[in-house]
Amino acid sequence: MSAVQQIDQKTGDIAALLLAHYDVHARDLPWRKLPGQGLPDPYNVWLSEIMLQQTTVAAVGPYFRKFAQTWPDFAALGAADEADVMAAWAGLGYYARARNLLKCARVITSDYGGQLPDTEAKLLKLPGIGPYTAAAISAIAFDRRAVVVDANIERVVSRLYAIDTPLPAAKAEIWAATDAITPDVAAGDFAQAMMDLGAGICSVRNPSCMICPLLVHCAAGQAGMAEAYPLKPPKKAKPHRTGTAYWVQQGDAVWLVTRGGKGMLGGMRALPDDGWSARQDGDGVEPFEADWQILPRSVAHVFTHFTLSLDIAVTATVPADIELGEGGYWPLKSLDKAGLPTLFSKVAKAVMARGES
Repeated sequence: MSAVQQIDQKTGDIAALLLAHYDVHARDLPWRKLPGQGLPDPYNVWLSEIMLQQTTVAAVGPYFRKFAQTWPDFAALGAADEADVMAAWAGLGYYARARNLLKCARVITSDYGGQLPDTEAKLLKLPGIGPYTAAAISAIAFDRRAVVVDANIERVVSRLYAIDTPLPAAKAEIWAATDAITPDVAAGDFAQAMMDLGAGICSVRNPSCMICPLLVHCAAGQAGMAEAYPLKPPKKAKPHRTGTAYWVQQGDAVWLVTRGGKGMLGGMRALPDDGWSARQDGDGVEPFEADWQILPRSVAHVFTHFTLSLDIAVTATVPADIELGEGGYWPLKSLDKAGLPTLFSKVAKAVMARGES
């Protein structure tokens, strides 16, 4: 018998218990309205949900505040320069989100009069918005009934019904079970309450089952096996790639380029490199002949689908007949304002540390 077939009249009790718990224990987040305070600003909900894709609440908080202060609505963000947006996003990762964020703000400004659509169907037509994000925005910003399933909710529901199908095959079953317990009223609060439960009490490891408001209904919790769910297949080892970053310094400035709009770290300011990617190692070909010094230590970085070790080649000698191409020298004293991705910030720190030693 599937988990969905096991759901009975107690599903209403689940929503009521969880919403009562949320009334008291809701997290106070900068993009939220607490229970009883009305609906939040749709712009804030949209901005936060895009930022929260594959990123923690703790990491998003400072970025959200910066964006909301700098660009407080769709019109302001849509009018922003792409380089400024990408620089403000630097360090948050998954940079395609930032490019889609800007595209979406411009579409909403030009095609929707600066007002975010309130239905999942319309939201799904916008750049950077998939099924989960559309459901979350519709429920939280507009209080429409929508079935919201993120990683936290996936974990809560798989434990509630001890769903023994491994992920990702279990996703349809988990969605159906979530649909069955999502109330018609206060769907936004319910979704956020489920997120909070998964982020806190129903954590990945050492869940606090004894204080969980849903323990009486939780099959895995009652069996003392909550940590066993959701079931996941064994992780595959990430491939490891290697490459080289090139530090070209003239006086108190370093040469930076802007990466192409597509691919890894697309549209970001960066140091020149040798073409490494998720699929292949860098070719090791220097951008021009010079007196390159290879630093004794490389920089390591972990991406979603691969790991990278990046050697660092440094030169202060640029032949007079060399055209560096598109890019420009950036003052070292304000390099923190360049909006370098974390990977290249690590390279810069390694080079600067060498200079101080």
